[in-house]
Amino acid sequence: MKKMSLRLVLLLSTLLFCLVQISSEAKIEQDHQNIQVVKGSSRRLLPFVDCTGLCKARCSLHSRPNVCTRACGTCCVRCKCVPPGTSGNRHVCGRCYTDMTTHGNRPKCP
Repeated sequence: MKKMSLRLVLLLSTLLFCLVQISSEAKIEQDHQNIQVVKGSSRRLLPFVDCTGLCKARCSLHSRPNVCTRACGTCCVRCKCVPPGTSGNRHVCGRCYTDMTTHGNRPKCP
């Protein structure tokens, strides 16, 4: 009887240990998917970025503001970032923003 209860305790503790490992791994993966880190002067840990306002300011001095705002909006939604200023500073948003290209292999994001 004593050996059987010892085996049962050992089995249950092993099962509990496996469940804890599986749930902690799932939580880590979920955390990586939910949190988006944006590098630069406007660092954010928020999943929501006001793309409309930021792109309007970014494209205010552009020669074709409607085209710029549309492209900026696409980049902002995908990368969750808009660089500060009206031009340049693209590196602030990281590779997502700088590596996005048009069908003609030109940089997409303003």
